[in-house]
Amino acid sequence: MARLDDAGDVLLAGPAVRAVRALAAEVVFLAGPNGRAAAELLPGVDRVIEWHAPWIDHTPPPVSRNDVAALVGRLRGVDEAVVLTSFHQSALPLALLLRLAGVRRITAISNDYPGSLLDVRHVVDESLDVPEAERMLTVAAAAGFVLPAGDDGRLAVQRPLPDISGLLGNSSGADRRTYVVVHPGTSAPARTWPAGLHRQAVRELAEDGHQVVVTGTERDLTAHVAGDVAIDLGGRTTLAELAAVIEHAGVLVAGNTGPAHLAAAVGTPVVSLFAPVVPAARWAPYGVPTVLLGDQQAPCRGSRARACPVPGHPCLSQVTGEQVVKAVRELTQ
Repeated sequence: MARLDDAGDVLLAGPAVRAVRALAAEVVFLAGPNGRAAAELLPGVDRVIEWHAPWIDHTPPPVSRNDVAALVGRLRGVDEAVVLTSFHQSALPLALLLRLAGVRRITAISNDYPGSLLDVRHVVDESLDVPEAERMLTVAAAAGFVLPAGDDGRLAVQRPLPDISGLLGNSSGADRRTYVVVHPGTSAPARTWPAGLHRQAVRELAEDGHQVVVTGTERDLTAHVAGDVAIDLGGRTTLAELAAVIEHAGVLVAGNTGPAHLAAAVGTPVVSLFAPVVPAARWAPYGVPTVLLGDQQAPCRGSRARACPVPGHPCLSQVTGEQVVKAVRELTQ
């Protein structure tokens, strides 16, 4: 199986992975560098191959004959492939490399004529906003793989998750759901709630009686947001440890970014600070209680912009800390 973009995209592929694993002897997951850790967390994945695809990443590497040849070599012995892509991505470049590796049967979505690159060409109506996890399940189903009886189709991670008592002390003890996690970072500025508003929301959550834990990879950002009122875990967690931190939280406050899908995978409700540059119907946290904040009708709607195209970033900058506190209350009642 393949999904070559970010961690959140890979987590959303989890139900499709489990559908394939119900019949396959082994599932090898081809992931990009930003998705590898998420792929390693998926139930049903036996082995992960990492490759940086020149046609997927926002900072793509140059096309290299040696890199392509190395990937084709690593893929030899794979019998069948299910290629998972977003609505704006093509599966055909990877399908070509899979053919060169000798893969017998390949399934993917393709609205373009695939010639001999695909054995099962799955065509979808991209004008319909279907949740991404469900969209990928349809690709697996087109290949002949369906979820086994008793699998509810929600996101999931492998168990057990790491012990995080060393990170949070008593916060991760027997009483679960004792704190709120705030994750201020995203992979694209257009999806980011301003740092100052994050910091204010953390203070207001603390004043409302919540213990707050701030997570992320950007230590300067997390330190600023946490201030002197929250636990700052910036740069201190692996993805698996972050999953455990979020699992023990009552709520996650985050933008449209990987940890929001990680929350869905561990069953934690989400206050989603969601910029409408992509549709919430496709990309909002899947299968968990969610409060969506942000103007979903803003001018940036559907633009797929990574940098905000509207002065003042109005879709998110008008969200207040008070709204976040209210949403957290709603989800923890």
